[in-house]
Amino acid sequence: MKTTTKFTLKYYFEKAKKYKKVAILMHFSIFIGVVAGLIWPIIFSRFIDIATNAEDKTLAINSLIQFVWILLVIEVVNVGGRRIGGYMNDYFQPKVMKDIYDDCFRYMQLHSYNFFSDNFTGSLVKKFNKMTRAFETIADKITWEILHLVTRTIAIIGVFTYIEPILGLSIFIWTALFLGLNYKVAIYKMKFDVEESNAGTIITGRLADAITNATNVKLFARLKDEVKWFKKVTTDWQKKTRRSWVISSHIELGQAVLMVTIEIIVLYISIKLWENDIISIGDFVLIMIYMFELFHQLWDFGRMIRDIFRNLADAEEMTEILMQEHEVKDHTKKKIKIHSGKIEFQKVDFAYQNDETVIKDLDLTIKASEKIALIGPSGGGKSTIIKLLLRMFDVTNGEILIDGQNIAKFTQDSLHEQVTLVPQDPILFHRTLMENIRYGRADATDKEVIAAAKMAHCHEFIQNFQDRYNTYVGERGVKLSGGQRQRVAIARAILSNAKILILDEATSSLDSESETLIQDALENLIKNKTAIIIAHRLSTIMKTDRILVLKDGQIIEQGTHADLVDKTNSLYKKLWDLQVGGYL
Repeated sequence: MKTTTKFTLKYYFEKAKKYKKVAILMHFSIFIGVVAGLIWPIIFSRFIDIATNAEDKTLAINSLIQFVWILLVIEVVNVGGRRIGGYMNDYFQPKVMKDIYDDCFRYMQLHSYNFFSDNFTGSLVKKFNKMTRAFETIADKITWEILHLVTRTIAIIGVFTYIEPILGLSIFIWTALFLGLNYKVAIYKMKFDVEESNAGTIITGRLADAITNATNVKLFARLKDEVKWFKKVTTDWQKKTRRSWVISSHIELGQAVLMVTIEIIVLYISIKLWENDIISIGDFVLIMIYMFELFHQLWDFGRMIRDIFRNLADAEEMTEILMQEHEVKDHTKKKIKIHSGKIEFQKVDFAYQNDETVIKDLDLTIKASEKIALIGPSGGGKSTIIKLLLRMFDVTNGEILIDGQNIAKFTQDSLHEQVTLVPQDPILFHRTLMENIRYGRADATDKEVIAAAKMAHCHEFIQNFQDRYNTYVGERGVKLSGGQRQRVAIARAILSNAKILILDEATSSLDSESETLIQDALENLIKNKTAIIIAHRLSTIMKTDRILVLKDGQIIEQGTHADLVDKTNSLYKKLWDLQVGGYL
């Protein structure tokens, strides 16, 4: 059995074990119901023997009436046991599924920035849902089918052995062979089920990507190409699905041959036993009833096992995520406390996976409440420095200190609570404006949210919406313009009131009028705070305390705007002259 399969089964067992008392009582109730259901063929066989061999009809009728009452009691136990088990299952499964949902959500969210950059959103959602639905199916198979099969098979073999040992031995050997072969075949088929499941996930990922970029598909007239690419992945899925289904058909053909063989053998042995008066006509009928019951159960066994392994294959994609260690981990539960906001990069090196070093031996000190700007050509390391400060990645070598504290030795949450980023392209939740702004500080009152919105000049456009602050912004905030989303992000930052503020092209999506309004708000926002500003419009950083020019992961120039623009051969002066106060 594959490592991922073992992990999945162990994971499900650990989640179910939390409710073990309910699970034990549930399965016991169902077991009692199944056993009761197996007794009626025995009663029925005795019923036939009495009816066919009775010399005194009155005595026979009295005996038969007693059997009717016994059958009634048996049916009450049968139905009652199953229903009690069913009601307990209604409690058990949703509880476990909720725990799986919660645990998978938390574990996935703890993965790094890099993880989410490498995976389609749609594919992750499908993997997430498959994990829980697979548990539901597997639990149903075990509770309502495997338990029934095991109980009935043991009971039927026991009855056959009691009637005639050689009959019981024959059925036992055949059943063991049948189950063993089915299990082996299911294990063999699982790799094809995994391939089919993976192909289905690729379809979901491609679909989500195309839907997200539906506007681009239209604007660039690329529908034919998208259809061609989509057909390619659906064709791959169709081939793998057909192969998996054909294997299932071959397996069922083999099952049919095995069942016909044992059916003829048992029927022949039973006739001979009856011919020699070893069994009665009632026993003969009992054997036939049990045989058909056994065949029905065993025929479904192959399907049960294949369904279980198919669902394990579905869950395997999420299992791989659960088995994947988090790239950026909290090594302690200690929370960082930022008082002044002094930042130090001490001999920091960093390289993305299997790539060349992006940051090389970086030494940088940012004083408390200092406002610095990072500029330079694309790929120079500006965004990487920000990501390292926010611990989206851990440094390869060196340390990053805030107020003398190594950020790697504290929880990520405590760091993010005190370092706020206003990104170039803010993405909002499909929630209300009130909720999106309050995301900056969960305990903020409505008045505080509105005050932050006014400072960021959100309040003006929010008042134009029918539902005002209760307006839903759409997925990723698509109902708002780029400038409006930017102002909501700034309002969120104002509300958080963090000691360290990072502005990544925070005014890039604003028109000139909005930028003028927000520049004033930003100046108020960054007072008494350590601020790091990434900007391509050099006119927006002229007033910063220090400008750092980065190239190839190293600081090649630094100073005030006046200092750098006076240096004849400086890269900053070249960029400034190109822009002449404009946009790079």
